[in-house]
Amino acid sequence: MTSVGAARSPVRARLRAMGEEKRAAGLLLIFTLAAILWANSPFGDSYEHLWETELTLALASDSITLTLHEVVNDALMAIFFFVVGLEVKRELTIGELTDRSRAIVPVSAAVAGLVLPAAIFWAFNAGTENAHAWGIVISTDTAFLLGALAIIGPRHPARLRLFLMTLAIVDDIGALAAIALFYNDGLRPDALLFSAVMVALAVGVRFLPGSRGVLYALIGIGLWFGLHEAGIHATLAGVALALIIPVAAPRRDDVEQVVETTRAFRQSPSPAYAAAAARSLRQSISINERLHSSFTPYVSYAILPVFALANAGVRLDGPTVEAALTSRLTWGVVAGLVVGKLVGVTVVTALVHRSGIGMLAPGLTIGRVAGGAALSGIGFTISLLIVGLAIDDPAAQDEARVGVLLASVIAFGLGWVVLASLDRHAPTEAVGARLLRPFDPERDHHRGRPDAPLVMVEYLDFECPFCSRMTGSVDQVSDHFGDDLVWVWRHLPLHRVHPHSQLAAQAAEAAALQGRHLEYGPLLFARQDDLTRTDLLAYAAELGLDLDRFEADLDSAAVVRRVQDDVDDADLMDLAGTPTFFIGTERHSGPIDARSLITALERLRTEAAP
Repeated sequence: MTSVGAARSPVRARLRAMGEEKRAAGLLLIFTLAAILWANSPFGDSYEHLWETELTLALASDSITLTLHEVVNDALMAIFFFVVGLEVKRELTIGELTDRSRAIVPVSAAVAGLVLPAAIFWAFNAGTENAHAWGIVISTDTAFLLGALAIIGPRHPARLRLFLMTLAIVDDIGALAAIALFYNDGLRPDALLFSAVMVALAVGVRFLPGSRGVLYALIGIGLWFGLHEAGIHATLAGVALALIIPVAAPRRDDVEQVVETTRAFRQSPSPAYAAAAARSLRQSISINERLHSSFTPYVSYAILPVFALANAGVRLDGPTVEAALTSRLTWGVVAGLVVGKLVGVTVVTALVHRSGIGMLAPGLTIGRVAGGAALSGIGFTISLLIVGLAIDDPAAQDEARVGVLLASVIAFGLGWVVLASLDRHAPTEAVGARLLRPFDPERDHHRGRPDAPLVMVEYLDFECPFCSRMTGSVDQVSDHFGDDLVWVWRHLPLHRVHPHSQLAAQAAEAAALQGRHLEYGPLLFARQDDLTRTDLLAYAAELGLDLDRFEADLDSAAVVRRVQDDVDDADLMDLAGTPTFFIGTERHSGPIDARSLITALERLRTEAAP
């Protein structure tokens, strides 16, 4: 869904996000280089001494002692994994991973990108004491991956970015599972029981009224201590808590409450109304989204750079480099990340796509997937974390870290070459930038003169709380332009999130067969909470339609096909949310309030003037 009156257009929002990813990756790189320079400077001993500094937290007779390095890797990184977990929960619940046909390709590719690198690493290190360290090569660094994509800047990167995001999320799930199952320090039943109690409390918090953020924070701290004492890597507390916190798409009632409280504040400004407006605005967005938005800047610009500073300080003196260049461990890491990720992701993507089991999004080719697969060999953050968990010998740890750093450089260069070559020799076109099927007065539902000089096409969902007929945007735009504008609407029922939207679209078509769709549609928007079959028949009776004919048409093949034709067009244009507008034949990418739509139409009229 697309919210009404967004502060920035989707295009500007994507550019801003890419800019942030580029800056975050740049900062991560700076701190990585700083760690390497520090460790290899004349003051290199101070690097080790700093991170070995011990900190003790005591409560009555109980205490816990951690080195500064453990504070970063165990405590701060729990926040990183909390943010990752929030994203995983959102994608599994309301995001890309809820669409089986779209999700199955990156999910299958991610599994291959976990298994093949581990197998390659094991082949290099079979029979050695480091064979169990295969977890080093299974993870992709999401921050570096998206930052690298932003730096390379391939043409029309949105679909590739989403594919890689899905890939990285599944990748993270696999890496976290590996940490929990294979890299723990032995389990303490009493601490595990305490952790289970914390999880149960976290589950119960969602049923409490009012603000719950403080309770989640306190429970999260308790869960962290419980897992730490249980022998499980404590960063998993962040993941567990994130997967418990609920996520949901914005609800119409909550959004309307924001409007009501804001109107009350506007009419009578007071601290009480201001607090109510702020509270209703905050609560209209799920706590998952709020927490993700709040924590992400701290993770990107503080926690990950500090982690890099604490973990990337590899001594690159002669003996270390010489040992690394001849080490099966080093080259197992390089081959696993670079070759395993590239081959595993690309080959499985091609097989799943061509078999018809899943499908790639429009505009996403196997070649572009290969470029992204090469970049997924950047396995920095979790790879360095697992180095410390899986390997005890400091010299072997350095060899593994050299492998991670070398693989990341090679993966970035290889991905850049592939994507740049494709942009030069096989450029892709933007998907959905232009209306696939022009307005046809004989087929399309419309309001206004068919020969009007201005055309506005809207793809809508009758159960979507933000579609323009409910908010009145289209009415205001139509009043402004009068006979100079024809408004066209087409179906895009988002049945994954709106269970009644498909039947509502068919009902609108059944009403159209009796010439009453312009009256029937507003009824659907006004009564979105009541869109069952019985309700739809009641609305038809209210308008005086022939009920026998309406009910027969409701499920007829012709009506179902008519709705599906619009959906097929939307899929080919890769439209993912409603409402989506086209001004003339160009997709509108700005805010969708009446004023913004009027501005876009005025611009179209100016450009069309002789």
